[in-house]
Amino acid sequence: MVVERKRGRAGQEQRARRMERTNWLCEHCLDEGVTRAAVIVDHVVPLAKGGSDDDANTRNLCKPHADRATAVQFGHKMPIKGKGTGRDGRPTSPDHPWNRAG
Repeated sequence: MVVERKRGRAGQEQRARRMERTNWLCEHCLDEGVTRAAVIVDHVVPLAKGGSDDDANTRNLCKPHADRATAVQFGHKMPIKGKGTGRDGRPTSPDHPWNRAG
C-alpha cells in the first residue's frame, strides 16, 4: 500500500496543524519533564511499514528523540553523539566504539 503524501501548501498546513497539537513541543521530552522544541512530525507506525498518514499515527519529536525512534523502528544503530577528534586523532566521543570499554 502506497500512501500519497501531501505536498506544497497542503503539506505545510498539515504539519503545522499536527505541531500545534503539542504547541510545537517534543512529546517525549514533555513526558520526561523537559521542554524542548519539536522539529519532526514522526509516524508511530512508519509509512514504509504500512502505517497510516492519519493524525492519530503521528507524534511531534525533537531531533534526538526522532533519531532514537527511527533507529528502533528500522533496526539501525544509534548515531554517535559526539563528533570530532582530539590532537592524537582519536574520536573524542565516549560512546564511539574506539573509546568503549571492552
